[in-house]
This record gives sequence, structure tokens and C-alpha cells, in this order.
Amino acid sequence: KYTKFSICYYWINSLDQKTSIYSRLENVAIPSGEENKTAALSYDYRIMSLENTSSTGTYYCEVKWNDIQKMGKGVFVLARDTGYINTSYGWEILVTLTVLLAVLSITATALLLWKRKVLCPRRNQPNILRQKVETQLPSASPPPPPVYD
Repeated sequence: KYTKFSICYYWINSLDQKTSIYSRLENVAIPSGEENKTAALSYDYRIMSLENTSSTGTYYCEVKWNDIQKMGKGVFVLARDTGYINTSYGWEILVTLTVLLAVLSITATALLLWKRKVLCPRRNQPNILRQKVETQLPSASPPPPPVYD
């Protein structure tokens, strides 16, 4: 009675639609002396390739005898287009921060040198700012220190 059965592989997608993948009929011969004993037989089916991301779903195996139907627990398969890509922005952030700090450093140094050139012209040229300071009345506050001090 149980030597003839069918094996059916199918999957259920996210919309609960059942799609048959493969089906076959089996007729197992019982060896002499093994009658009325429980037997476990293994049947494998391999899905070679998934067509696209719509192949995502739960895949099942089902066995049917005349009056009995048994279904497996199912295996969930998630199909993606390109697979998992680990996105790491560590190097990009490091390079960006380094370039930003370099630009700020160069700009600050250029501004300090320019300001020093304006406040302290060359020694062989007459110092207009010193002449102005000397002509003013002495004040209680000392003159500002040089920029780099």
C-alpha cells in the first residue's frame, strides 16, 4: 500500500502563491524479509539557480500516498540581485577629514603670514605703524604682542 507515492517540491512566495518546482512518482520495491517494517528513504532535490529576486520564499517538500499527505517544515530562501555588499566608509571619512584639516591649516598659516606682513613690514622700509604709535599719546595699556607670540 505504501510502496507507491509521489514527491512534490514547491515554494510559496510572499503573496502566499504556491508554485510547483518538481514532481516525481516513486515505486519502491520491498526486499524479502523487510515487509511490515518502517523504512526511511532520503530523496534530495537541488535547485540549481534562482531566476531573480522574485524567487524569494519558503521551499517545501511534500510526499503523498493514497490516503496520507506529509509536508516538510520548509526552508526560507532570500534571493538578491547582487548579494550582500558590505559598505564601509572608514577610508573615505579618514581621507576627507585629513584633506579638510590640511586645507584649514594651510589657510590659517597663510592668514597669519599675511597679517604679520601687514603689521610688521620689512626693517629697511620705514615703519608707518610705529611712527603713528610714537606720535600718539602714551596710554595705560601696553601695545599688543606680535601675532606669533
